[in-house]
Amino acid sequence: MSSSRSVSVSQLIHAPASRIFDLLADPRQHARLDGSGSVSSVKNAPERLTLGSTFSMHMKMGFGYMTRNRVVEFEENRRIAWHHFAQFVWRYELEEVEGGTMVTESFNYDKPWAFVIIAMGFPEKNRLAMQATLRRLEELVTS
Repeated sequence: MSSSRSVSVSQLIHAPASRIFDLLADPRQHARLDGSGSVSSVKNAPERLTLGSTFSMHMKMGFGYMTRNRVVEFEENRRIAWHHFAQFVWRYELEEVEGGTMVTESFNYDKPWAFVIIAMGFPEKNRLAMQATLRRLEELVTS
């Protein structure tokens, strides 16, 4: 599903929500999960994220940089979301269903300054990266 200011991808993952959420709430795992190839490593982060936690990541998209994120939504085993300085929100929602957990990853960039990432084609790039992230997440929790 995509709108002009939000992109999301869902996938059934054959694992309990708690196992999936444990990986999402551990910023040291984010580079392993990232399907975009832009998350390099943790710079500074708690062992486990909670509401209000901040964490910094080394990133690379053509050149190296760092991003600092704040957790803005947190419901154990159900939802976690964070944003960086531009206030664009990355969110994971988990719903236990027959056979596993339906995981939805979304990116919301409903801000006036988003025209830059729209012009650069990021919504479609993000959708493809999310598909890869959810595949990686499934591999990690089911292997």
